[in-house]
Formats: sequence, C-alpha cells, structure tokens
Amino acid sequence: MKKLTTRGSLAAVVACVASAVTGAPAVAAGSVPVTVPLESVEAALPVEAPSLSTGVPVPVPGAPETPRHTTGNLLPDNTLPAVPFAGQLPETLVELPVDNPLGEGELGVVRAVTEASDLRLSSPGASLGAPLTQPRPDSFGQPEPTMPEAGVIAPVLQGAPAAALLLG
Repeated sequence: MKKLTTRGSLAAVVACVASAVTGAPAVAAGSVPVTVPLESVEAALPVEAPSLSTGVPVPVPGAPETPRHTTGNLLPDNTLPAVPFAGQLPETLVELPVDNPLGEGELGVVRAVTEASDLRLSSPGASLGAPLTQPRPDSFGQPEPTMPEAGVIAPVLQGAPAAALLLG
C-alpha cells in the first residue's frame, strides 16, 4: 500500500476542481427541468392526477465584494464577504382536468403557469471588529483592550415571478 503524499493529494484536489469548473458551464443554463410524478394521487383520491412540470434553479456564484480597510479599525469591513449568486426561476406548468359536476365529460383543464424569471441572491456575510484598539501614542504605542464588535450582513433574495391561472 502506498502512502499518499501532500503533492499527490493536492493534484487530486486540483483535478476534481478543474473537472467541476469545466462541467459548470453546461449546467449554468439556468435550471434543471423536473417533472413531478403525481400518479399516486389517483390511488388515494377519486380524481384524475394533475401534471406538474417545473425546474430547479441552478445558482451560479459571482465574485464577492472584497474586504475594505477603513481608517481607525484594525480589521477590514466585510471581513467575511457575502457571495452573490445568479440563477433563473424556471417556467412551471400545473394542469388539472376538471370534471363536469352536472353530467358526464370534462369542463376543461385548469392550468397554472408561471413565467421564467431572473433570480439574484447572496449568502450572509460578517463584519468583525478586533478586541484591541489601534496603537496609542500616550501608552507607548501599545493597543488597549476593547469590546469586540460583530455585524451580520443579511442574505438577500430577489426575483420577480409572475403567474396566470387559465381554464380552457
């Protein structure tokens, strides 16, 4: 049995990352289509099963904002930056046949349709303050202890989905 070396382990990690990066543009189309099987509804209820086709958004990461130094602070603002992501909410279609309650046959099909829309989100981030002040000339250049500060950058989710309900 051979012993793994650091160089070999690093080469394996780099190969995995390279294969993931080269495969990412094929998936970055926006969403992965999904058809939800609902046939088991017919066994539980005396109705015809609706059909549901949609997709799962594939978020593509962007470049995070870099930490920036501010005068008077030892640690930069945006110590742990929020990472932005972009994706697309896919089109969704739900179809349900409607039976005529007064007789035989169907009244039509109820359709709920949503349009595809862009989706932007960002992960939470953090801004931290050091537990020491900057060096002070009155104490021979030594910093003094202070209460550390912490702030959370809230996550963001933005989208503009639209939907329509049709009977036809």
